[in-house]
Amino acid sequence: MDQVTFRSDTVLSDVHLLLPNACHLMKRLNSVGQPVFTSKFRILRDCDGKESGGESPVLESTDASNVPCDEDGDLEVVRRPRCSSSNRDAVCPIILSQSAATLTDEEEDSDEEDGARDVIKIEHTMATPLEDVGKQIWRGAFLLADFILAHASMFKDATVLELGAGTGLSSIVMAMVAKMVYCTDVGDDLLSMCQRNVTLNKQHFEPQDADLDFCWTDAEIEDLHDNTTFVITADVCYDDDLTDALFRILYRLASNMRHPSTTYISIEKRLNFTLRHMDVSCEAYDHFRHCLDQLQKMTDGKMNFTVEPVKSSFPQFFQYERVEQLELWKVTAERL
Repeated sequence: MDQVTFRSDTVLSDVHLLLPNACHLMKRLNSVGQPVFTSKFRILRDCDGKESGGESPVLESTDASNVPCDEDGDLEVVRRPRCSSSNRDAVCPIILSQSAATLTDEEEDSDEEDGARDVIKIEHTMATPLEDVGKQIWRGAFLLADFILAHASMFKDATVLELGAGTGLSSIVMAMVAKMVYCTDVGDDLLSMCQRNVTLNKQHFEPQDADLDFCWTDAEIEDLHDNTTFVITADVCYDDDLTDALFRILYRLASNMRHPSTTYISIEKRLNFTLRHMDVSCEAYDHFRHCLDQLQKMTDGKMNFTVEPVKSSFPQFFQYERVEQLELWKVTAERL
């Protein structure tokens, strides 16, 4: 394999960079030659109404009388003896090539074992160009997943649409509590990865048979129109054009759905130093807030939108850094 190089436009998610005790296993190359990794994320069920995994570590004192020291008082470190001969088994290198995403029997058995331990397995890429960041996992998806699990009763028996699903993490978590989840994004390569992740986690729900061409059927369009009450999206507002497209789609969906809808948008306020301002700014976030403001002020005589922030005081079910820049917004749409 050629040497991996990082270009100036390469983006790496903090989830992959800072996740403690993580072992990212490279599995294959996708159809465009990008390395695909597999990561496992455990659902922390012992929240007891408060955040789990977000507390500071407890420092315990050690009895000095039990600590081995030399005659000068310095700590003695007992080193492991070196073996003259290695007992390790011989390991042969595996040549990775571009291949279709197919599950082996061994992987399926492993998935069933993981499901018993509340583990979600996600395939993803790392260090991608900006246009492929949807193939990575971002903290906004974890924040949204936390909210879903913390309010499972609210989404029970609901039909939910996710826009810009990426790897499908939020949709997979939503499928654990909702009646029907439509997981959408753009690009066959990304949708194929998302479909594989759904299959990898089928032990958590009953996946529907998906069209390999990722096309909508008339029955699905009718069901989406008649029954959808929630729309979710995570970390898709990193480009002004994408943000504008998102809000246009939200307006069109809300205007055509039979029932009033509620949209939850998670976003991370990313600070960047720009030469234009010669200062730290959040241009993508500022544009997102501008779009929220314009949506709430809209007076077209057809729709009324209410925008409000959601406090991040709900429990944390996944191990990640819930930084203060992570935000969740609620947009309620009603027809006049």
